[in-house]
Amino acid sequence: MNNYKKEISNKICYTELVYGRINKKLNLELSKDKIENLISTILSETDESEFKKKGKNIYISNNERNMRLTINSYTNRVITADKLNEKTTNG
Repeated sequence: MNNYKKEISNKICYTELVYGRINKKLNLELSKDKIENLISTILSETDESEFKKKGKNIYISNNERNMRLTINSYTNRVITADKLNEKTTNG
């Protein structure tokens, strides 16, 4: 079994650009601390079987929260967070 979860949780890091990118992708206005708390929560809640390495990135899918994190596997830097499924509501 891969040990991505423990490694990422211990060494995760952020760039200044990622906060704005995550807010834009998720259509939110969260502070840096709230984004970091959200990502930490997603990492701790997500089963390691949902940590998939593809190329230089690790994708972490959390169906309960409808979110996928993208993290660089070399630097453990958060790249972005996306919604897994866009829920559309047509008036």
